[in-house]
Amino acid sequence: MFRTILMLLFWTIALPLAVLTGFPWTFLTKDVTFLYRTCMWGAFTGVRIAGVRVQTLGLDKLDPARSYIFMSNHISNLDPPITLPLIPRRTSVMVKKELFSYPLLGSVMRIGALVPVDRGNRDAGISAVREAVKVIEQGLNMTIYVEGKRSFDGRLLPFKKGPFYLAEECNVPVVPITISGTEEVMPKARFAIQPGTVTVQFHDPIEPADFGDRDCLMAKVRAVIDSGLPPELQENSSQKSVASSR
Repeated sequence: MFRTILMLLFWTIALPLAVLTGFPWTFLTKDVTFLYRTCMWGAFTGVRIAGVRVQTLGLDKLDPARSYIFMSNHISNLDPPITLPLIPRRTSVMVKKELFSYPLLGSVMRIGALVPVDRGNRDAGISAVREAVKVIEQGLNMTIYVEGKRSFDGRLLPFKKGPFYLAEECNVPVVPITISGTEEVMPKARFAIQPGTVTVQFHDPIEPADFGDRDCLMAKVRAVIDSGLPPELQENSSQKSVASSR
C-alpha cells in the first residue's frame, strides 16, 4: 500500500505541473507533442515508483516510421500507463465521450486526436471507428484494448468487432500485444499495487495482405495474444493439461 500511495502522490504532483506547462503550450502551438511526452514519462515513472518492473519483448520487430493498430488484452488499470509509453511515436486511444465535455481537457484531447466513444451505443461505436480512421490517416498509431473491458482473471474475454472494421478500413498492419503480470500486480478488484514484474510482448505485425476476412483477422489476433499468456491462462489450458498428463 505504501508504494501505491507514493505513486498516487507522484501523479498528484506531476499532473498539475504537466497541466500548467503543457496546456498553455498545446493551445499556443496546437501541437500536443510536449504534453504527450510529459504525460507518458509521468505515467511510466509512477508505475516504477510503485515497484512494478516492466519486461518488454518484440519492440525490435516494429518500424518506427510506419503506423500501426496495436491490439492488446486488458487486465488491470495499470495496463495503459505501462503499455502506452512503450508505443513507438505517438498513439491515439479511444476514451469515454463524457471527458470531452470538460472545456480545457476536451479541447486538448481533440488537439491530441483522441477518439471519443460511447461504449453503450452501437451506432456511436461505428462513429468512433470512423474517427479512428481519420486519426490513422494523419500518420498516428492507434492502440485499442480489444476486449472492451478488463478481465478478472487474466484470461481473454470476447473481442469487440469495431477494431477489426478499423483494420480493414485503414489497411495498416495490426500488432497484437500480450500483457501478462498485471493480473498479479493489480487485479481488477484490488486498489493496492503489489510490486512485481509485468511483461509486455509485441508480436509480429500482421500485414494487411495476410488479414483474410474480418473474422479470420479476429481469430489470428486472438490466437497470437493468447499464445503470450502464461500457460495456465491460455484458452483450452485445462484440455492441454489433460493431454500432457496422458
